[in-house]
Amino acid sequence: MSSIAVNSALDRIPRFYQTTIGKKIVMAVTGVMLFGFVVSHLLGNLQFYLGRETMNHYAVTLRGMPALLWPARAGLLLAVILHITASIQLTALKNAARPIGYVKKAVVQASLASRTMMWSGPVVLAFLIFHLLHFTWGTVHPNFQDVHPYENMVIGFRVIPVAIFYVVAVSMLGLHLYHGVWSMFQTVGVNHPRYTPLLKKFSAYASILLVLGFISIPIAVATGVVS
Repeated sequence: MSSIAVNSALDRIPRFYQTTIGKKIVMAVTGVMLFGFVVSHLLGNLQFYLGRETMNHYAVTLRGMPALLWPARAGLLLAVILHITASIQLTALKNAARPIGYVKKAVVQASLASRTMMWSGPVVLAFLIFHLLHFTWGTVHPNFQDVHPYENMVIGFRVIPVAIFYVVAVSMLGLHLYHGVWSMFQTVGVNHPRYTPLLKKFSAYASILLVLGFISIPIAVATGVVS
């Protein structure tokens, strides 16, 4: 491939992103990446129920694979930045296209998830930052122990306001995921009368299962089921 062809292809990428559909595609692709991370993160967290030794061994194993861990973290950080940037820009384009809102807002057909996207996004971002400070860096943890996630979870979720915050924030994440996953299917053109109901059910059930899985841990610790 000639350098001219390569330069031409590289020039088309920024031009494509400047379009509305380009930004939606970026949101869809990064959304898939982040959804995959949430699923894998939950699978890792559920090892909490297998006991202290298994959970802590999982953390040690991850720490021992820096060649895999750091590229994954860099990719996730890039996905988060692109996802947020595209979302803000799409919202700005939408507001610019209709600076004066509807006199009468019809929200009958809009789901709760779609109506709360403006709020669930910032809440999820704030939760992500707190989660890193709490369980990754230990800055706001009452007694953080490096590479001891089991003990960190038990001690951290014994603080009832923190456990409640996790339940609320993860519930908002579930709403965000439900609308985001469904929007992703629409963005990539998967919209058919035969498959649409199934895709909506998949988005709903996947979000509900993820929420239940995540919130089960702080609830189990806060209620004394796990100690």
